[in-house]
Amino acid sequence: MIYFNIKYFQPFQTILFFIIFDLVNLFVISQNIPSPRYKQASSLVNIKFYFFGGLTKSSLSPSYTNEVWYLDLSNSFNITTPPWHKDFDMPIAYSAGSSCVNLIDNSSVFIIGGNMIIPNTTTFDYSSSVYIFNSKNSQWTIPNINGFNSNFTLRDEMQAVFVNNGKIFIFGGSDGYNYYSDLNILDITTMTWSLQYQHSLTYVDYTANLLPNGLIVYIGGREGSSSTVYLVNMNQTRTFDTKSYTWSTKVSGGSIISARIGHSTVLTQDGNIIIYGGSIINSSGYIDNLLSDVAVLNTNTWTWSIPSISQTNAPPPLTFHSAAIYKNYMIIAFGLIASVPMKIYSNNIYILNTQNYTWITTIFISSDESKSNNKVLFIGIGIGMGGIVLTGILIIGIILYCKNYKNNFVNVLSIPGESVPRAHLLVPGTDLSGTPVPGTRISGTPVPGARISGTPVPGTRISGTPVPGTRTSGTSVPGTHISGTPVHRTRIPDTPVPGTYTSRTLIN
Repeated sequence: MIYFNIKYFQPFQTILFFIIFDLVNLFVISQNIPSPRYKQASSLVNIKFYFFGGLTKSSLSPSYTNEVWYLDLSNSFNITTPPWHKDFDMPIAYSAGSSCVNLIDNSSVFIIGGNMIIPNTTTFDYSSSVYIFNSKNSQWTIPNINGFNSNFTLRDEMQAVFVNNGKIFIFGGSDGYNYYSDLNILDITTMTWSLQYQHSLTYVDYTANLLPNGLIVYIGGREGSSSTVYLVNMNQTRTFDTKSYTWSTKVSGGSIISARIGHSTVLTQDGNIIIYGGSIINSSGYIDNLLSDVAVLNTNTWTWSIPSISQTNAPPPLTFHSAAIYKNYMIIAFGLIASVPMKIYSNNIYILNTQNYTWITTIFISSDESKSNNKVLFIGIGIGMGGIVLTGILIIGIILYCKNYKNNFVNVLSIPGESVPRAHLLVPGTDLSGTPVPGTRISGTPVPGARISGTPVPGTRISGTPVPGTRTSGTSVPGTHISGTPVHRTRIPDTPVPGTYTSRTLIN
């Protein structure tokens, strides 16, 4: 029976555990899809469309999540098999807040305001109103902010807009009881918070888009005093100039667009703002009707239009969903499908081609664009595959080591009735290290004619019998042939017989 001492293999067990864990994460977890949700924050970072937190279904009540997911837009894909990837979770569960991309490094995302809860609990945590996510290394940090506005601590239902000069503008919002009309500004170059009181009306549940000329366009939502809030007239578009710090209202003509909250807007390359979905609330502030229309605001003429769009592949009515524009595609994700008699959430993806205003099922990325997008991806894959190859080599090495260890391990004598082996029986002809003992055969018996050192005993043949004609020292006996017989005409002490040459031939 062969026994192995487990202590020699515990390091390898640990290594194998982490190898298996990493492979599972690489090939299994990345193939998951997120659960349905709404009121998540979202931002497009280069070729990744990120989603942070949201409200998911838990039994019959909504549950806050701290999950982070993203769509990989580097290659063509169909909405039936979207390229979902799960990233590192947020430090807090999150909903109804805002996120914006740092336009200076184009990689970090600022999460601002919103409902914040300790993950897997019902305890709110407003120890920080700002979190930073680094999309390059998936790390979360909490910045130290100077002059923070304490009244902003519980703020949600607002939008943050990042301007190229390193300032983030956040207008209005609500804490669940009060509605606000202040404009908060975070300068990320100095991490300094400042406050601007420049409007008399409160503002919540709107969308905000930054035009190339530095104008922030606020669309839809609710406004009013702290005690009376009503839906904003969509033909009265409020704007803020980030260069002159002045407010203005643009009177929009064209089509009549229904007032709403929970809608989404994206800015196209030609300066149009496309709006999708949303919901209408009743006098009590509850969602009364969901919308599924598409409208376009021309920001050069401030005119609304409603394009004629086929409903083939169109999404259902959605509110509190996410949207971003990538190239010429408006990508819509998640959202609330129905609110009565019970809330139904979505985790589907819908795509609007903004060039011809058609709902499509596949995003096509040209081979050149895909190659360009995949340069960094290939590096990552190369590193990953290199890790897998090294892992395979390590596993093979461990297997060979174990096999060799087994072949060279000592036999153990198991005594009947005893659970622990008592004595080690050495492999014949070897010492405790397993190396051959000098002077022994493979059977372990001494090699005849060899000392304990394994060197031949002088004067012996390989069989161990004395060599004829030699002393015990191994030197020839004087006066004898190699056969050991006396040389003719010599005395036994091998002194020459008088009258003979040293050759022992007779003198004539």
